[in-house]
Amino acid sequence: MAQLPLLEQTKPVNVASAPQRSPFRYPGGKTWLVPQVRLWLASQPNRPRRLIEPFAGGGIVSLTAVCENLVDSAVMVELDAQVASVWDTILGPECAWLAQRILEFQLTHGSVQQVLSRPPTSLREKAFQTLLKNRTYYGGILAPGSGPIRYGENGKGIRSRWYPKTLARRIEAIHKVRDRLDFVTGDGFGMLTANAEHPDVAFFIDPPYTAGGKRAGSRLYAHNEIDHLELFRIAQTLSGDFLMTYDNAEEILVLTREHAFQTRAVPMNNNRHAYMTELLIGRNLDWVLR
Repeated sequence: MAQLPLLEQTKPVNVASAPQRSPFRYPGGKTWLVPQVRLWLASQPNRPRRLIEPFAGGGIVSLTAVCENLVDSAVMVELDAQVASVWDTILGPECAWLAQRILEFQLTHGSVQQVLSRPPTSLREKAFQTLLKNRTYYGGILAPGSGPIRYGENGKGIRSRWYPKTLARRIEAIHKVRDRLDFVTGDGFGMLTANAEHPDVAFFIDPPYTAGGKRAGSRLYAHNEIDHLELFRIAQTLSGDFLMTYDNAEEILVLTREHAFQTRAVPMNNNRHAYMTELLIGRNLDWVLR
């Protein structure tokens, strides 16, 4: 299976060097892509009025765009009910409760299982359960079949990714810019189609990687079945500019050629610190950081 050659003289971005704004430790998160996102939005002939992220997940691109004033506002769309509960709570009146609940929680294997074993009684409790699972389960995976971290960093186990003060700070910081962030629980395809005729909207499209029989998306995400061909067709109709990310695979390269899109392969490290590349896809990628 052919892959696109790597851009010359590029190295994976050190994720620690990019602002950590999302409360999620998200599989397939795009913190490593932040430098490229900045360049992409800055390269637009006219500053985008709004950014739409139809497969938001951890939402790092929307958060970056708003917090760094690269756009006026952003819309995050996510179908997963667990993830949605977190964003709805952070952007709503129960944000302070969520931050305080995280700060006060005494983390042990027993306390984690006690919380996760009972059905949530409210949206805010569901949000807490989601973040707790995301931060204490292997790889941050929320999909069925995931399990708690066994060893973690330096043998810390489930405490490896549980930073109460940091999480509370991030949640409160997001709440402060809530007037410029909208969250929609639903289908990203519909949001793309509804805004296709708006030239002042930019789109960051990062779907689950399930094209060509890939298993990563189906293993990591509860909602992973999408029509990749239809997504490319919709992208071709967008009046505003878009940046799409995908697995560097031959099936995707075929789709990009069929739709006359440009591609660049960029380096990244996955959650196992393995070196790999992902594809950036768009109409004009001359701005890509080399």
